[in-house]
Amino acid sequence: MTQNAPQPQSPLKDRVVSVINRLRVAVQADGGDLEFVDVDDQGVVKVRLHGACVGCPSAAMTLKFGVERNLKMQVPEVTEVVCV
Repeated sequence: MTQNAPQPQSPLKDRVVSVINRLRVAVQADGGDLEFVDVDDQGVVKVRLHGACVGCPSAAMTLKFGVERNLKMQVPEVTEVVCV
């Protein structure tokens, strides 16, 4: 586990929010933002995109290959990330 990874004993929501907050820096650097909405019992994380991300053709790629991939690696209970 990396030094920045959330601790396994933390509640799922806290660990997800911790990772999202670290990822937001990169998204904000491109003029967008990422908001945590919820995580359900099946590990589906719901987020909302803001700013330049809204309507951006690359937003879906960023969501799946950036946000979802990182969350799955750092929080194994995460099964999917969806935009609401």
